[in-house]
Formats: sequence, C-alpha cells, structure tokens
Amino acid sequence: MDRKLGNALLAEFLGTFALVFIGAAVVATLTIPNSNGSVVVPALGHGLIVLALVVAFGSVSGGHFNPAVTAAMLVAGKIPVVKSILYWIVQFAAAILGALVLSFLIGSAPGSPYGQTIGVMTGTNLTYAAVLEGIGTFLFVTVIYQVAINGKGGNLAPIAIGLMLSAVILAIGVYTGASVNPARTLGPALAAGDLSYVPAYFIGIFAGGILAGLFNGYLYKPE
Repeated sequence: MDRKLGNALLAEFLGTFALVFIGAAVVATLTIPNSNGSVVVPALGHGLIVLALVVAFGSVSGGHFNPAVTAAMLVAGKIPVVKSILYWIVQFAAAILGALVLSFLIGSAPGSPYGQTIGVMTGTNLTYAAVLEGIGTFLFVTVIYQVAINGKGGNLAPIAIGLMLSAVILAIGVYTGASVNPARTLGPALAAGDLSYVPAYFIGIFAGGILAGLFNGYLYKPE
C-alpha cells in the first residue's frame, strides 16, 4: 500500500470516528432527563463536525466519512472499486469503534449512551422512514458533488456541506434520526444491540447516494 492511500484511509478512519463519536454524543445528550434539548442540537453538532472534518481531511481523502458518499463517487467514476472497498472497511470499523467507545465512557450517565439515528417513524413506519433517509441522502450528496467535486463551492464548500447536513437533520431528524450515513447508523445500532431498522436504513441511504452519484455524474453536468 502506498503512503498516499494509507494517509487517505487513516483520514477516513479518523474522520468517521470523530463524526460518529461526536454525533452520537450530541444525540445522547437529548435523552438526559431535563436536558431541554431539541433537534437543533444534533443539527448543529453534526453540521459543525462535518464542516471541520472536510476542512481538516478533505484534501487527503476527499472527505467522505460516509459509505453512501463513497458509493456515489464510485458509480460516478470518481474513485476506483478497490479504493472504495477499503474506504468502506475503515468507515464502518471507525463507526463501530466510535460508538462502542462512547457507550463505554458515558454508559453510567443518565439517559441513553448510544445516540442512535432513530425517530418517531423508525418503529411505526420503517418503509417511509427509509424513503425519507434516501431523499435526504440524495440531496446531501448532490450538494457535496456540486460544491466539492464540480468545484462550485470553492473555499466555501465545507460550509455548504455542513449547512446542508444541518438542514437535512432539521427537516427529518424528528422522523428518522436523519442519519444519511450507513456508518452513522450501524455503529450506534450495534452498540445498542438493536439492528432491526438497519437493513431498511441501509437500502434507503445507499440508494439515495447511488442515485445522487448517477444524477450528478452523468445527467446533471452543467458547464
């Protein structure tokens, strides 16, 4: 393995770990009695950490930190198959480790220590929840593609990406948890021991990412 690829994989690992650890921790604070939290808290938490991570590691690995983003870049021809598989391995491994470390450290505190990406529809209408996740992922990845891959955002690309993630969480977070990231879904779900909703979320999120890759890579290619 060459050094450039190794650095990219390490960046994806560190970035995904940070995203899941901090994102899940932010969501976990909402379960603490009398915390008076709202969906604004995870929206800001996730948006800000993604903004920071894209600035920190974007030039090293592309700043995916999300298997659905990697899938989008794969179908659009922006990343080779082998590299995509390696990205997925480190993303999921980092997400699981981040969730387990968080639950271990705050497991004795009041509330839930897992920070799962679930909402009021997860247990009542899982199909529609998965569709919402797919739509949210499609829109999120489309912004990433346009501002970063197509270069429309320039130096403001990380801000646009962070703001878009916050907007998606504000829009559907109450209903689904607004994961829009298979790794963010799997890590806390595994730590909590509840994988019942994960397959449906995976289908919706990966479908949204792949459709965004095809749409932006082949259909919508502005000059």
